[in-house]
Amino acid sequence: MATALPLVARDDLADYVRAMEEDGYAYFPGVLDTDEIAALREAMDKLTAIEESYDRHTDPAQHGFMNKSINNAFNRDSHFVQYLDRPEIIDLIEAVHGADCHCIGMTAWMTGHGRPEQTLHADWQPLTLPAEVMENPEVKIPIFITTAHYYLDDLSEELGPTKFVPGSHRAGRRPREGETSFKGVEEQSIMCRAGDCVVFRCEVWHRGTANTSGRTRYLLQVHYAQRIITQKYPPYLNKFQFDEKILAQATPRQLRLMGDHVPSNYD
Repeated sequence: MATALPLVARDDLADYVRAMEEDGYAYFPGVLDTDEIAALREAMDKLTAIEESYDRHTDPAQHGFMNKSINNAFNRDSHFVQYLDRPEIIDLIEAVHGADCHCIGMTAWMTGHGRPEQTLHADWQPLTLPAEVMENPEVKIPIFITTAHYYLDDLSEELGPTKFVPGSHRAGRRPREGETSFKGVEEQSIMCRAGDCVVFRCEVWHRGTANTSGRTRYLLQVHYAQRIITQKYPPYLNKFQFDEKILAQATPRQLRLMGDHVPSNYD
């Protein structure tokens, strides 16, 4: 029987930072209201796939299930720009990555009925260290990359919730084949409500699960990183271009999150 991941709203920013350091994730309930959820789903529906940007929009008749994944969403429709610096979420992001951090990617992701199970993985393992080092309470690994998941559905096991292994960022390695737990803690399902947001660090072991619901699951992913880590806006080799209309509407903070930095090391 599936176990639900503990989802606890924190009292203040310091407590949210502590959750990222100790648990590897932080939960923000009710970030979006009903109208905002509907507007974001509508904006995601309108996006079309651009092959050279590595977007995907599969035909269920040929692929077995609908998988629509659109990169650089903030640059495709001005509606998405506000999700670069959503209140509360961006405060945590800047607290863990620094005031000069930036967005390295934003993906609008819709997965239909028939989507299969993923395997447990870490998005990036920046440091591989022995267990005895990771178990030392004085060893504090910086938070290099985080992802904010804006869930636009009430999650159920049938809809294919994300599964996490809380605390697995302290493993100092990626999960081995067939591994489903870390230090006796099994993977757990994010059973949140539409409008909730979960922020997690890149080393946390997690996976997507099968969608057997007959419905499409809607998820907006926003990836952030320390300033030194490159942004990932395909297509590459200088083919990506910002939409000038979107830049003209953006705030100074949003422009910085898109890459308008004060010159620094390696510039």
